[in-house]
Amino acid sequence: MANSGGEDLCLEVAGDDPSCATIVLRGEDHTMGNAVRYMLARRPGVEFAGYSIPHPSEDRLNIRVQTIAGGESAAEAFGGSVKDLAGVADVIAKSFLGALEEFSTSMKQ
Repeated sequence: MANSGGEDLCLEVAGDDPSCATIVLRGEDHTMGNAVRYMLARRPGVEFAGYSIPHPSEDRLNIRVQTIAGGESAAEAFGGSVKDLAGVADVIAKSFLGALEEFSTSMKQ
């Protein structure tokens, strides 16, 4: 099992199969796990996406990814999903800030 990454992110790949991986995130909970799992499941080359928190006392979120052999690797799918999630978060933030500005303007009148 190979480990790479920093303290808050760890990639565990079993054997030589890049299509299967477990990504370990520290300092995250079900909110992040479910959002990333959803974005992974939407990718066409992903066969399986799931997450678990081994124990409530552990500061560890495990995201398990399996992709179609010969397609993008599990790590690439994870990276793409995180970028997609960041894009969704940007759209939500812009929409919220626009609505807040509109509300603030209407309250001043």
